[in-house]
Amino acid sequence: MQCSWKAVLLLALASIAIQYTAIRTFTAKSFHSCPIPNPVNCSLSQDTDVADRLCDENPTFPYNLSRKTHVLILATTRSGSSFVGQLFNQHFDVFYLFEPLYHVQYTLIPKLTQSKSTTDRRVMLGASRDLLRSLYDCDLYFLENYIKPQPVNHTTDRLFRRGASKALCSPPVCESLGAVDLHLEEGDCVKKCGTLNLTLATESCREHGHVAIKTVRVPEVNDLRALVEDPRLNLKVIQLVRDPRGILASRSETFRDTYRLWRIWDGTGRKPYNLDVTQLTTVCEDFWNSVSTGLNRPPWLKGKYMLVRYEDLARNPMKKTEEIYDFLGIPMDSNVERWIQNNTRGDRSSSKHKYGTVRNSAATAEKWRFRLSYEIVVFTQHACQQVLAQLGYKTAGSEEELKNLSISLVEERDFLPFS
Repeated sequence: MQCSWKAVLLLALASIAIQYTAIRTFTAKSFHSCPIPNPVNCSLSQDTDVADRLCDENPTFPYNLSRKTHVLILATTRSGSSFVGQLFNQHFDVFYLFEPLYHVQYTLIPKLTQSKSTTDRRVMLGASRDLLRSLYDCDLYFLENYIKPQPVNHTTDRLFRRGASKALCSPPVCESLGAVDLHLEEGDCVKKCGTLNLTLATESCREHGHVAIKTVRVPEVNDLRALVEDPRLNLKVIQLVRDPRGILASRSETFRDTYRLWRIWDGTGRKPYNLDVTQLTTVCEDFWNSVSTGLNRPPWLKGKYMLVRYEDLARNPMKKTEEIYDFLGIPMDSNVERWIQNNTRGDRSSSKHKYGTVRNSAATAEKWRFRLSYEIVVFTQHACQQVLAQLGYKTAGSEEELKNLSISLVEERDFLPFS
């Protein structure tokens, strides 16, 4: 009988430990692989020597000693987020990562799409927050848990869109480059640099003054509250929004199979009975909920949140970028200025990639007015009327008004950062 009650006690303790671990993973509290400055606590799948070195060099303290600025670009697909990401990627002192949460999504929910319910998408939020926390601390080894196949000796050729990060395609991460290769196209990065060494990437991250990450896989700013309030970080959120009519037009053109029924409606004038309207309404609901949180100015977002409309950035890229860097407290360098000048006046046809950023930015922001039928525009305006009004987007009352570019459908609004 004595053994029996001990066994029950052990089982109870084990159950509590399992529940605690689950709660830490799927609630707002993030963790770090080195919670105290003791190398024994580093337990990622890596060599003991490497773990000791990482923990010794970068112990976790209860606040951000270096005061690095950690930037998160919060966006949705086809809202101009790749363009905004480049405004940080080009900065000499910013370590930029393009969509690292892609790996979390396709490990936990391989078939996740934009049309899935909000509940389905939130399954990955706990893991996403933990990964973001580690990446902002330049712990790129944590990413190995989500890269398939598992990296060998901390090297991989499977990092999603590695070429979109200048830091991952430059020395010392890419040791094979010469002076003539310093400005690689995204597709040339993997060819010239070979596999990615995560140890070199970690070292490069630490050498940069700031870390910026872009994601379209976090629905709302409220989902980031634990990270914003984490005293070990200095996290600032740039929420990028775009006219939902422009997002729908861009997605229909870029993701032709997924948005096939929308294209059928656009081409025939007949709305398919089985049209997946959540491909539109989910975007508007996420915008409404997230922007409402930001504009209500809760204390936890003070000095941490800036709302940016893609249309404002497209029309005045230099001015808006200066405002963004001023909000972040980071000096804007000449590399960013040069990139803006070279990439906001071009022809989209010169871009080699569907996610390319070479374009006439002002014209791109208005193209949806000629891509969508008036019937789809009216449907979108009705489905998203709350968020259109919230963000200062005007409705088109007629087909003539829709096509007339002399009539602006964007109100003048000054969304001042919450300081």
